[in-house]
Amino acid sequence: MILFLMLVGLVVLVFINVPIAVSLAAVATVAILVTQGAYMLPNVALTMYEGAQSFPLLAIPMFILAGAIMNSSGISRRLIAFASALVGFIRGGLAMVNITTSMFFAEISGSAVADVAAMGPILIPAMEKKGYPRAFAAAVTSSSASLAIIIPPSIPMILYGVMSGSSIVQLFVAGIVPGILGGVGLMIVSYWMARRRSWPVEEIFQLRRVWATFKEAAWAFIIPVIILGSIFGGFVTATEGAGIAVVAALFVGGVIYRELNVSFLYKAAIEGAIQTAVVMLLVAASALLGIYLTEAQVPQRLAQGILDFTENRYAVLALLNIFFLVIGLFLHSAAAIILVVPIVMPLVGSVGIDPVHFGLIVTLNLAIGQQTPPVASVLIAACSVAKVGIWDVTKFNVWFVAVLLAVLMLVTYVPPIPMALVDYFYG
Repeated sequence: MILFLMLVGLVVLVFINVPIAVSLAAVATVAILVTQGAYMLPNVALTMYEGAQSFPLLAIPMFILAGAIMNSSGISRRLIAFASALVGFIRGGLAMVNITTSMFFAEISGSAVADVAAMGPILIPAMEKKGYPRAFAAAVTSSSASLAIIIPPSIPMILYGVMSGSSIVQLFVAGIVPGILGGVGLMIVSYWMARRRSWPVEEIFQLRRVWATFKEAAWAFIIPVIILGSIFGGFVTATEGAGIAVVAALFVGGVIYRELNVSFLYKAAIEGAIQTAVVMLLVAASALLGIYLTEAQVPQRLAQGILDFTENRYAVLALLNIFFLVIGLFLHSAAAIILVVPIVMPLVGSVGIDPVHFGLIVTLNLAIGQQTPPVASVLIAACSVAKVGIWDVTKFNVWFVAVLLAVLMLVTYVPPIPMALVDYFYG
């Protein structure tokens, strides 16, 4: 009964626009007060404080800051120029430039919203000038940005690693192949739509221009090599790699290209701090709720209830996919990971699902959730940049969401796709 009342209270608080973190903390505190007594209240503050002391989460503001430095120092512009020279000759090439650039940008920022904020103001107007519908430009920007969070480094993967106790580095490695497959899928859909609607070719292919733009962007390509090489090589942790990303972006943008905008950098630092504060408050509140639920044995009961229904691993994966797709409709990815992952991990362990494999499944589900209203955080950001209605964008975006769903099914039911590289490097 108490759990049902907690759920009702949480839903009511969220619907009256109380922040999710505050709602979680309030519901958990009241539950502790009612079931365990007032003498437990001093532990509320201690539990929240200890829950927020997570070193890996320092990577979040650093990756956000590194992405902002890229955008304000000409690095993003050079990546776009190279991508245009590389694939701009294909029908619908500017859409492919958008997708390719998002995949490059993902290797530094780790944030889909940051991707849209950096690339959208540049690419959406450029696509509109070339004859693409503004709604389509917003759709391809939004979907490619969400796909990009699968490619390392990924902020949702960092959160999942913290909440589940999984290896963040192995999660990063698992995301490489699905991320590339998804990018190729988005390009195929873009080409198909461009052929049907006779959208333009961006430019003729010139090997000389490819080489020239590659030389211009060479330093930008070195940044992800340094970051991922250091992390995958075992020289640094993911958090330390995020610090290296900031230093490398500052060096390339400020010393090599000499285009660093200090004013924009300051605003980006403030925004990164705000986003991190929001996540940390969620982490603290979820730690409090997690302690209560664990003591009430809710995760164990959930696992046992599903196992009584079916012990088939694939059926359990199907149920969890449906669950996370529904959760993604209403919760931001950070909130969904922090709130739900600790509850379902006992079930994941019971049926023998690799936690790294499951982490990629969760990330893909929530990437789709970023594209599906009512929350649709990345889709809404793209619509805001493009100044176009969300339903107009969704008419195009449904095809790209279908690609993400196809990748999700492959990752879920063909584990060697995401896990081959993990097994190769980590045995």
